[in-house]
Amino acid sequence: MKVVTFGEIMLRIEPEGYYRFVQSDKMTTTFGGAEANVAVSLANFGLESVYVTKLPCHEIGQCAVNALRRFGVDTSFVSRGGNRVGIYFNERGASQRPSKCIYDRAGSSIAESKPEDFDWDRIFENADWFHLTGITPALGGALPAICIEACKKAREKNIPVSIDLNYRSKLWSKMQAKETMEKIAPFADVCIANEEDARDVFGIEADDTDVENGKLNKAGYKIVARKLADKYGFKKVAITLRTSINANINLWTALYYDGKEFYFSREHEMNIVDRLGGGDSFCAGLIYSILKEKSSAQTVEFASAASCLKHSIEGDFNMVSAEEVERLASGDASGRILR
Repeated sequence: MKVVTFGEIMLRIEPEGYYRFVQSDKMTTTFGGAEANVAVSLANFGLESVYVTKLPCHEIGQCAVNALRRFGVDTSFVSRGGNRVGIYFNERGASQRPSKCIYDRAGSSIAESKPEDFDWDRIFENADWFHLTGITPALGGALPAICIEACKKAREKNIPVSIDLNYRSKLWSKMQAKETMEKIAPFADVCIANEEDARDVFGIEADDTDVENGKLNKAGYKIVARKLADKYGFKKVAITLRTSINANINLWTALYYDGKEFYFSREHEMNIVDRLGGGDSFCAGLIYSILKEKSSAQTVEFASAASCLKHSIEGDFNMVSAEEVERLASGDASGRILR
């Protein structure tokens, strides 16, 4: 099974451990980005994973390509050109101090890409799925039109499309997000969101919920999922639900609406090593489960477990196997040593 993802891979720069930007004299570098994270997860699960982006021809661009190839991601459709790899700086939060992300991605190769950089007919040959997030059109330029064209082409070829709303206030306004995502939504079969995205992008929110103060009315998200499906025609809707006790301890569960019934995963208590990429690993788990024709209950358990495990791993990429996820999804959360 072949899954295509499209987005921006960035250079991630951060202080070691829990040092703050202002106190660190040494930084570590890795690569990551929403759709790239999904691509790596799917490759680790054993699927044919194709990642599409645009990167410069210089050595840093090649480092980004190599980071994907290391995990078996197909990079043959990466367009080359432009001058910049996007960058984001990350400072890890601890206890009541939140993490901070600072973007430096203006003028990156993909942000300046043109429609002719991507031959969707070739890219989608023998594809079984296409995944996109709201981050990619938020980069502006021609990307909103490119994303819409890609989704149209996938629909023409009867390739299922999933969109993760993934609203980023540092990239565009809620009004801009709504205007663009409402043009993409008609071509999507599966919508994925977190507890805030549906509110921020489409103005649909759960009653009696206060995300900032850790109060989630989980049952209210059934109404959110149904409204999303009814208004935009999504066949399936998944919503991740995070209760933040503090930056290190979160409760994690998810809701899955398969168009007929609602399913909640078990709730995981997580002691967080690195939360970046958590939502992307959920997307990958959901896509994998649907393609493997798991039941709806199994699908949300697998996706939630995949994301839970990602929170224990340094970096953007979820470096776990399907077998490891299955173990947690089945209820083995002991963390006992395997030997």
